[in-house]
Amino acid sequence: MSLLKTPLLLASASLLALGACVNQTTGERSNATTGALIGAGVGALAGATRESEDRLKNAAVGAVIGAGTGGVVGTFLDRQAADLRNGFANGEIDVINTGNELIVRMPQDILFATDSASVSGGLVGDLRVLAASLNRYPSSLVEVQGHTDNTGSAAYNQELSERRARAVTSILLQNGVASGRLSSVGYGESQPIASNATPDGRAQNRRVQIVIRPINQ
Repeated sequence: MSLLKTPLLLASASLLALGACVNQTTGERSNATTGALIGAGVGALAGATRESEDRLKNAAVGAVIGAGTGGVVGTFLDRQAADLRNGFANGEIDVINTGNELIVRMPQDILFATDSASVSGGLVGDLRVLAASLNRYPSSLVEVQGHTDNTGSAAYNQELSERRARAVTSILLQNGVASGRLSSVGYGESQPIASNATPDGRAQNRRVQIVIRPINQ
């Protein structure tokens, strides 16, 4: 077996092992373990491609470094997701852990009155919980996204989504989140997550999403 094939097999084994990362009790995937395995696979491949007389050694070193980096990111996301779920008072707020980032999804109907960009007083407390979490876990960049359904003109929906994203961003800033970590963007009606043909689908599409993306130390 060639030295190049060996790290390729190591990487493949790491990816195949992802199936074993699922908690057999809850059915949820451990992102810390998943991240470590993916990192190991990527690291092994990167090490194997380095110009050297000892590619196997490079692959092993790459796997160790990759596993450590991926595991740290996964643990970071798992812990922050759990903290947020426990901290939010409103049960309609979703915390989605993709393994690479966290998405905090807040339906706009609980955040804003119709055609308004003033945040509801009842949600300010949950935004403070979010800000406190972002301050406890500072190694991330945060994108606040505004989304609407397709009711009304596209131009109006775009402008409203931008104002609502800025309103949420402003509260995070007021609660100590560093401005350099935050960006605000409105997507209007361009990124639906459900059909706009039904009232329920339109309600899902009216949302603010706070996307938390870990950065390297």
